[in-house]
Amino acid sequence: MLPSRPCRALAVTLFAALLAALVPAAGARAESRPVQGGRLDWGIKSSFQSYVTGPVAQGNWSLTGGAATVGARYRFHSAQGTYDPATGAFEAAFSGGVHFTGHRGADGANALDLAIGNPRIRIQGGTGTLYADMASKAKGTGRTTVRSGVPLATLGLGGVDMRGATGPVSLVNVPATLTAQGATAFAGYYPAGTALDPVSLTVDVRTTAPAASPTTAPAATPGTTPTTPPSAKPKPKETAGALRAAAVDWGVRRTFREYVTGTTARGKWTLADGAQDGGALFRFPSGTGRYDPAAGTLDASFAGSVRFTGTHLDLTLARVAVTVTGGTGTLTADVTSAGKTERAVPLVTFAAGPLAPENGLAVVTEAPATLTEDGARAFGGMYRAGTAMDPVSLAVSVDEAAALPALPDLGSAPTDAPTATPSASATPSASATPSASAAPVTAASPDSGAPAAVYAGTAAAVLAVAAAYALLRRRRTGATPPTD
Repeated sequence: MLPSRPCRALAVTLFAALLAALVPAAGARAESRPVQGGRLDWGIKSSFQSYVTGPVAQGNWSLTGGAATVGARYRFHSAQGTYDPATGAFEAAFSGGVHFTGHRGADGANALDLAIGNPRIRIQGGTGTLYADMASKAKGTGRTTVRSGVPLATLGLGGVDMRGATGPVSLVNVPATLTAQGATAFAGYYPAGTALDPVSLTVDVRTTAPAASPTTAPAATPGTTPTTPPSAKPKPKETAGALRAAAVDWGVRRTFREYVTGTTARGKWTLADGAQDGGALFRFPSGTGRYDPAAGTLDASFAGSVRFTGTHLDLTLARVAVTVTGGTGTLTADVTSAGKTERAVPLVTFAAGPLAPENGLAVVTEAPATLTEDGARAFGGMYRAGTAMDPVSLAVSVDEAAALPALPDLGSAPTDAPTATPSASATPSASATPSASAAPVTAASPDSGAPAAVYAGTAAAVLAVAAAYALLRRRRTGATPPTD
C-alpha cells in the first residue's frame, strides 16, 4: 500500500532539505584560491654544486632573475598560482634561475653549461611534479638544447594531506627524484631515478579575489573603439629635470652576504630608513635628483641603509647615490666602519648604456658591477679592486603612469612545521635525508577536516529521513515495531 500524499510530501521535503544542505558542501569542494607571493628553496643537487666548483670542473654558478641563496639552497621567489583547500590541488610558479658553468676549454667555451629557472610545482591527486625551464649543453656532443616546462623531478608526497590549509601553505624537505625527461635535460650527468635535493616552499594563499577598482574603466563593447577618458592627462614631454620616481637595487655581493650569516661571522644585516629586502638584493627607493633623458645622464640620491654586523664586523652603507654619464654608472655610499664614516665613497662602477626611457621608464637590469679602489678599502681589503660584485639594477620613471619594477615577492614568513609524526608511508627512503618528510603546516588531517563532518552529517540526515519515512508508513498501515 502506498503512503498517503501527506507522507509522500513530507518525505520529499526532507530529501529536498538534505540536498540543499549538500549543495554548499559541493560548492566548497570546487573552491580554488589564488596563490600570490612566496618562495621555493631548493639546492637542486648539492653534490652537483660541489662538482661544478671543485677541482675537476673548475667552474662556477651564478644567479639570475632575482634568485637568492639560503645556505646551500637556491631561493626562487614571487609565487603565482592556485590552491584548492578542499581537494588539495596546488600549482605555483616561481621566478629566478641558476646558471652552472665549468670545464672551460682552451677556446674559452664551457663544456658544462646548464641553466635551470622558473621552477613550477604542481600537486594533484596525491602526486607532485617539479617543472623548470632548462638550457643545457649535452656531455660529449656539446649540443645545446633549450626546453620550457621540463618535468624535472617527481615529489615524494606519501602521507601528506594537502587539504584544508587556511593560511600560508608550506612544505618542508619534500624528497625529489630525477625523471627520465629531467635526466635528458640535465645533460646526462645523472640517470633517471637519482635522488635530488629535497624541496621546501612557503606560499601565501588569498582567501578572496581582489575587488575591482572603482576607477576601472568599463569593458569596451565588441566592435567599438575605446575612447580616451576626458580626464586623461597628456603624456608629459621627456625633458631634463627632477625625477618622478627612481630606485636602485644592489645585493652588494652574494658571497659577502653568505659570509655575514655563515659560521664565521655568525651575523646578520639590518635595513633602515626605507631600504627594502628583495632576498638577493636590497632596494634603495625614493630617488631624488636630476635626469636628462636626451643625454642619458643621471645624478640621484636614494633613501635607506643596510648595516652588516657579526664577529669582527660592523659595516653600514647609507645615503646611496648613483651617477650616470657617458654610459657608465657609479654607485656611491656613506660607509661607516669601526666607528668612522667616509662620505660618498665610490663603491662600484657598472655599464648603464644609453639610459633612454621607453614607455616612460628608463631601466638598467642586472648590469655587472666592478669594485673600485675606494670600494676595496671600504670593505677592509676583503676584496681586491676589480672584483665582480653583485649586479646593479636601476629604474627611473619620467611618467607618473610608469610604475617601477616590483621587488621579488618572498611572501609571509614560513610557519613552523607540524609536530605530528607522518604516517609510515611518508617515511623517507634510506637515501633521503632524515628530515625529508613533508606536510603542509596548516593542512587538516584526513580524520579531522570539514569533509569528514560533511559526510557524517550526510549519513545522519539520510538515517533521519529513512526513520521518519518508516514511522509515517507504520502509522498509516497500523504496523507496530518489534518488541525485541
